[in-house]
Amino acid sequence: MARSGRIHRDIGGQSATDAAVARLAARQHGVVARRQLRAMGLRDDAIDHRIAAGRLHPLHRGVFAVGHPVVSRAGAWMAAVLASGPTAVLSHHAAAALWGIRETRRTRPDVIAPRRVDRDGIEARRIALPSDETTTHRGIPVTTPARTLFDLAGVLTSQQLETAITEAEINRLRSPTSLAALVARHSKGPGTANLRQILAKHKDLGRTVTRSDLEVAFLTFLDAHGLPRPRTNARIPLADGSKPMVDAAWHEPRLIAELDSYGIHTTRRNFEQDRARDRALTTAGWRVVRITWRQLHHDPTTLAAQLQTLLGQPPTQRSRNRRTGR
Repeated sequence: MARSGRIHRDIGGQSATDAAVARLAARQHGVVARRQLRAMGLRDDAIDHRIAAGRLHPLHRGVFAVGHPVVSRAGAWMAAVLASGPTAVLSHHAAAALWGIRETRRTRPDVIAPRRVDRDGIEARRIALPSDETTTHRGIPVTTPARTLFDLAGVLTSQQLETAITEAEINRLRSPTSLAALVARHSKGPGTANLRQILAKHKDLGRTVTRSDLEVAFLTFLDAHGLPRPRTNARIPLADGSKPMVDAAWHEPRLIAELDSYGIHTTRRNFEQDRARDRALTTAGWRVVRITWRQLHHDPTTLAAQLQTLLGQPPTQRSRNRRTGR
């Protein structure tokens, strides 16, 4: 009798289990899977009662919206992943939109799973992905940025793909395995020809450039063009009492250079924080320029001329290349 009483209270009204379900749903953009509810101790009859009572709303077989039937786009993506199995991940167009690489209007989320998935409203592909090609972003299992770009190569034109890669650079996204390594690993994958052409065009694109690589290259570039060396990793006092560290600063002309290594290394949140810091530095009277690995190696003459102007250095002074920026 004690057992049936516990079940009755759980079926008939709110419980500690319902609170746990709500917390799980909050972490998963408002959706949960039946297997997750079972793991929390809910029997199928208790789950079915919640469906009948309008507390769970079916989205896919075995996946529900909690509390109300309307979910966000992220919720629809999460629901598709949950419906495709415990090791499924968001991929292709949907993954690109989640990462901010390329927007999509497609309503069928793309999913990759190691087993066959047959679900209405889901564009599923059967692929067993290595662990270094998947991750979690905003709580949603998803292909890494590099793997997402690799998958996009099979469904986009070369121009669209290069634009997506550029957007990944701007957003400074990180992947444990580089794009070039994925091309080598999956040499016969769809779109690899397009990727090889892009990687050949931009030889630095397929490898990870560390901050130290870029700093050494930047200082070498300054020396080669007769430009004064700045203070590196300098802290700049601001009116609010903070002292953000910048990559390079010339104090007299109040010029800061931030070195943006080729994409695939931080997050959109870091990208937004960097821009907010740039505004704060500009408000404090500093000028901030951002310099990439590709600019150093593909257009150094233009970059040198621009920095010379920003530093207020006449051409006749270019030989004075060892001064500090203070």
